[in-house]
Amino acid sequence: MPLLVNGEPIDPAQPTRALSRAHPHLEEKAKLLRSQPARVVQPNGLLYVQQREFAVTTPEDGSVSILGSDDATTCHIVVLRHTGAFHLQPEELHLVTFCVTELNDREEKDIHFPIIYGIAVNVKTAEIFPATFPEKGPDEDLRSAHVLTGATLTNIYDAKTEELHIGPYFWRPFPYVDFWLEQDDKQILQNLSTSPLAEPPHFVSHIRSTLTFLKEHPFPSRSLFPDRKPRIYKKNEEGLWEQVCSDKM
Repeated sequence: MPLLVNGEPIDPAQPTRALSRAHPHLEEKAKLLRSQPARVVQPNGLLYVQQREFAVTTPEDGSVSILGSDDATTCHIVVLRHTGAFHLQPEELHLVTFCVTELNDREEKDIHFPIIYGIAVNVKTAEIFPATFPEKGPDEDLRSAHVLTGATLTNIYDAKTEELHIGPYFWRPFPYVDFWLEQDDKQILQNLSTSPLAEPPHFVSHIRSTLTFLKEHPFPSRSLFPDRKPRIYKKNEEGLWEQVCSDKM
C-alpha cells in the first residue's frame, strides 16, 4: 500500500536521512517529540501493548484511554489513526510523525542510544507523547514468553466488548532454559539482546523473569490453557484490568 507524505507517494525503502531532507517538517516534528520529557503512565485506563502485539480502539472506548508501549531499542512502535482495524488498513498511509533511527538517536562515549524508548497515545485526543510504564500487565511474563518463543503479530483487544484477550498460546519447552538462568547478567545481556549497550536497566531482570516463567510452564497447553480458551480481562471501576472468570464467559 502507498506511503504518502503531504499527499505525495514516497519510497519507504529510502534512507531515513534522505526522507528527512526531502521533507524537513518530519525532522521538526521529531525534534518536537524528542524535546518532551517522558511521562509516567499509571495503569488506570491503560492498555499496554507488548512486542509483536497490536490493539485497536476508538475514542468512544469506555475502558481504555491510553495505548502505549516501550522498551524499543531496535524495534519500532507504530501508531495508526482513523484506519478502522489494523488488518483492514486503507489503501493509503499518510506519514505524519517520523521519529526513528537518526531522528531518535543520541550518542554517549561512541555508544548510540534511543532518545525515546516508549510512547503513549491518548485515544480521546490523539495526542502522542514519550512515556514510561511502571506496570506492563496483565500477564506480563506470559506475554513475554510468547514473544521469546517466536510469537507472530497478535491482536490482543476487542474494542466492541472492551475486553483484553491473552492467548491461548502454546510453545515447546524452551531450549537450554536452565543454562540461561545460570548465566550472569553480562552473558544474558550480550546474548539475548539485539542492542546490549542500549537496553534499559530492567532488561536482564525482565528476561530472567520470562525464562523462569518458561521453565515453570514448559507445556502451556497443560498448565495455562487446558481448555484452549484465552485469558479475558476487563477494566474494573478503578480502571484496572481484572480477569473475567471462566464461568462468566
